[in-house]
Amino acid sequence: MTLSNGHGDHEALRDEIRQTRAELAETVQALANKADVKARIKGSAAQVTGRLRGQAGQVRAQAGERAGEVRSSVAEANRAVRRRPVPWGAGVLAAAALAAAVAYLVIRRSQR
Repeated sequence: MTLSNGHGDHEALRDEIRQTRAELAETVQALANKADVKARIKGSAAQVTGRLRGQAGQVRAQAGERAGEVRSSVAEANRAVRRRPVPWGAGVLAAAALAAAVAYLVIRRSQR
């Protein structure tokens, strides 16, 4: 920077150098972040872990809801058996076994 008298404005030049150094430091930091593969992988792993935990919570909630439905179905079947014990006995036993198998599979799936 040269003034009209031929002398440069040293303070303005120093400010420009400081600004350039700051911009260069930011650029170097950005490049270092891109080159840090280990940190990027950790960040990706953390995102995946969070997503999987959320999905596991949803599956657990669904399993609880289905277990409640199964309990109410079994209770209803029990009432029907008490009213007519002979024809319903085999059906209730099969329904209970099926409900238990479904509940087991849902819970097992959520634990993976």
